[in-house]
Amino acid sequence: MDKTTPHPLFKLATELGPLMVFFVANAKFHLFVATGAFMVAVVAAMIASYLVTRHVPIMALVTGVVVIVFGTLTLVLHDETFIKVKPTIIYGLFALILGGGLLFGRSFIAIMFDQMFNLTPQGWRILTLRWALFFLAMAILNEIIWRTQSTDFWVGFKAFGVIPLTMIFAVTQMPLIKRYHLEPASLEASEAAEGDVSKG
Repeated sequence: MDKTTPHPLFKLATELGPLMVFFVANAKFHLFVATGAFMVAVVAAMIASYLVTRHVPIMALVTGVVVIVFGTLTLVLHDETFIKVKPTIIYGLFALILGGGLLFGRSFIAIMFDQMFNLTPQGWRILTLRWALFFLAMAILNEIIWRTQSTDFWVGFKAFGVIPLTMIFAVTQMPLIKRYHLEPASLEASEAAEGDVSKG
């Protein structure tokens, strides 16, 4: 199925929108109302993404499933621990997928982030390792914050700390991406060579 490239502002809205809903609902009401609102906003963002692009990124899909599961546990059991540990589970899962893939010689970072650029095999391996370590660090950071700080501080960090940290890390990877970028001509030659080998 063909995918439509959305406007950057649309992509930003679907990523930041649910977090802003979560933050505002927590400020006006409490964490349990915010959790329910967050679940609805995440589902709405995935539906909007599919309607506009006919595609839901793997990362957003996995995040949405975990949000729904842990959000439901939070509301049903009336225990805020579940929604607080949710980011740890998501980051840990991404780190495990990326790190585990490397052990088997696979780089899943392109699939996870639905990226459009092309890198050499070495470039993919390095980028995958870096993101795996980043997700591991974020999982540890989330555990430290929710266990040592107030709920309001944790919500604020989730809304205004996670995205900037992720964007800063992504920007710092641009030199690596440029260094190992595979030009279209080189990519076509590589694919042609693979085709000749398979025919032989």
